[in-house]
Amino acid sequence: MNDMNTKASGVGGGRGRGFLRGGVLAGTLLAFAGASQAQVAAPADDSLSMKGITLYGIVDIGLQYESHGAPFSDYFPAGSADIVQKNSNHSEVGATPSNLSQSRLGLQGIEPLVGDWSGVFKLETFFNPQSGEISDALKSLTQNNGRPASCAGVTTPCTAQTTNLDSSIAGQLFEQSIVGIASPTFGSFTFGRQNTLLADGVAKYDAQGASQAFSLIGLSGTTAGGGDTQDRRLDSSLKYIANFSGFHLGALYKFNGATGSASTAEQAQVGYEYAGASIDGYYAHINDAVSASAISAADMAVLPIGFAADKSLAATISDNTTFGVMANYSFGAPKIFAGYEHIKYSNPTDPLAPGFDDIGGYKLAFVSNTAFPNDKILQVFWAGAKYAVTSSFDLTAAYYGYSQNAYGTGANAGCSSTKSGTCSGTENAASFSADYRFTKRFDAYAGIMWTQVKNGLANGYDLNTSTVDPTIGLRWRF
Repeated sequence: MNDMNTKASGVGGGRGRGFLRGGVLAGTLLAFAGASQAQVAAPADDSLSMKGITLYGIVDIGLQYESHGAPFSDYFPAGSADIVQKNSNHSEVGATPSNLSQSRLGLQGIEPLVGDWSGVFKLETFFNPQSGEISDALKSLTQNNGRPASCAGVTTPCTAQTTNLDSSIAGQLFEQSIVGIASPTFGSFTFGRQNTLLADGVAKYDAQGASQAFSLIGLSGTTAGGGDTQDRRLDSSLKYIANFSGFHLGALYKFNGATGSASTAEQAQVGYEYAGASIDGYYAHINDAVSASAISAADMAVLPIGFAADKSLAATISDNTTFGVMANYSFGAPKIFAGYEHIKYSNPTDPLAPGFDDIGGYKLAFVSNTAFPNDKILQVFWAGAKYAVTSSFDLTAAYYGYSQNAYGTGANAGCSSTKSGTCSGTENAASFSADYRFTKRFDAYAGIMWTQVKNGLANGYDLNTSTVDPTIGLRWRF
């Protein structure tokens, strides 16, 4: 994935500033979401706050048509694939969750300590309102272990794949669980499972706010994860962010390689904000990044003893290095957004063995540590605009693109076709959405996204290489 941020976040995108309007401590909570440090604000009169603790949430559900897709999932955070996939074989219509923002329930709090320092915490649970299930993308993968992309031409009884993509959202009780200290003067230090700096940046600098139904980089967590969606959020990570007279600073380090989607990881951010313009530069390096997938029918037939079919996955492992720059500028009612990332994938320095414990309690049964005979370079770029027609009505349009180099060897060296996933290739997406806020807490939206893959990025897409997904929905925030 995918992964997901939210429309107003901090991805899946990654995500959530909109619901913080009545936050307890604006600076601290915006820091949690990855935004720049603001000033301390008292709880709003209508917030669900008591003794420094605030209950908040989002319920977002809609109706979507996919021109080429697969049956929707009860567990994948977006429900549908939203963008074209290898199993996109026919049209689908159904209820989809979290189209504009990730549905969630959360608690966050602040306790004054000394001076302008405060102790802070945040707990968030992600769920799928159309099914009532805790969001779990990795379960959507295991449910499709051994299934073909399509049953077309199969004469024996056959169950084709449903929607299944990887994500950092893997059924954790708390998708974010953070404790730390914060100061509007010196910044915030938070520790736990939390959004990365890149995830916060994508949410801030994507015109569509990293929404899952209308943003390629919101639905697919490749960009926010620095190469792989599981790294959109990181366990055991220490994060620092601050704003000094318009200068943005950020740093993140993941300590523990025993559990989670990666071994160690580090990220850095520096930027500036002035006169309606904001720009940030990013660096990230992730060791042993995991890109998980469902297990093929051939591998399921030789699943090692001790690996449960409903908890086992296949995975490609890499060391990823990312450089990015993102910016936006407000002209008043219109606001423009743009961004670029350069992601390098290399074979891991410290390969992972089968049996590695991935996020959510899932195990990697089949592991590839040699997928990149040469470094793979993925370039990601996007641009968009949001126009506030009125104080309650926004129109947004955006374009997204991926461009991959040819990184194969031998007969695949320098190729630019669909014959191999190592050939050069592209993916393009365009979207439009409209959002009308009836009240502070309740809004309705409608929009559409088109995606298409070509050449190496279309390898294995034997059914369809493009799709459109018109979507309408309602969102309640408290």
